[in-house]
Amino acid sequence: MVFCFSLVSGTMSLVLAKHRSWLKQRTLDRGIGDSYHTNMTLADANDSLSQATTEQRNASSQDIDRKTTLEIVTIINSEDQKVAPAIQKILPEIAALVDDIVVAFKNNGRLIYIGAGTSGRLGVLDASECPPTYGVDPSMVQGLIAGGNDALTRSIESAEDRAEAGVADLKGISFTAADVLVGITASGSALYVLGALNYAAGIGAVTAAISCNASSKTFAIARHQLYADVGPEVVTGSTRMKSGTAQKLILNTLSTASMIRVGKVYKNLMVDLRPVNQKLVQRSLRLIREVTGCSEDIAVCALAAANKAPKTAIVMVLCGVDCATAERLLTAADGYIGGVKQVQ
Repeated sequence: MVFCFSLVSGTMSLVLAKHRSWLKQRTLDRGIGDSYHTNMTLADANDSLSQATTEQRNASSQDIDRKTTLEIVTIINSEDQKVAPAIQKILPEIAALVDDIVVAFKNNGRLIYIGAGTSGRLGVLDASECPPTYGVDPSMVQGLIAGGNDALTRSIESAEDRAEAGVADLKGISFTAADVLVGITASGSALYVLGALNYAAGIGAVTAAISCNASSKTFAIARHQLYADVGPEVVTGSTRMKSGTAQKLILNTLSTASMIRVGKVYKNLMVDLRPVNQKLVQRSLRLIREVTGCSEDIAVCALAAANKAPKTAIVMVLCGVDCATAERLLTAADGYIGGVKQVQ
């Protein structure tokens, strides 16, 4: 028994020693120290992650595997209710970032999200919904994910460990100081995001970080630090849950508030949507009638004459002008229907 234990212990020690050696070489091969400004050693990185809020155990779900189905979903729902209040606490920080995004948009800059895993997918999702909702060019809001498009439908977790890949992806879209970069990482330890943030900050771009860990490494780099304190996950370390929900809500707020501020919404109507299917055509007609009080026939004619641009059609009907004049009026009003002088 003693002999077997000694043999196993010796074997395990050898395996651990080889593993540490491999990790050290892997770290050096990736050039972590050259990718972003940090003196953090591999041991420091491991210790830092182990102390992260996102890696702690949740007292409310300690024995969740012994619960009934109803008890399980009740615990999950109870924890989810902590997300919105956590975001409410950082509304001033979110608003400040929105203001910087709006400045960038008005100067032909772009909003770029970058993340890995769930965080990256959420960024791509938010970006992809902006063109049909607000009629903007797909390049205006973009999402970058570690591992590229393949990582959208399957897990490529190792992709987040390459800081230089984050930099390369920014260079691949010709990222400039006129753009805004929002790094999304629940724990704040994704090297892919850290590398990108450091590069963006280095060229003078506005940077922001969304994290659910108070000691997120991203906060040492980003100008805007959005800490969503949602607490430990129901399943320890499963940051697709509360952390992911918090990230989604913040991204919704960033893009929606920014689009409102640049005139993509009138009252609370999405007047710049792209009617690319029958449902959206019908929604566009309802928008025109809602704002102007015109008949269905007039709305149909106006939308067609406006080249299917609901906002232009609305101004045409309200002001009694043709498409070209309506477009000039909107341009003079920076895209705001409410800013067109003839609109009462």
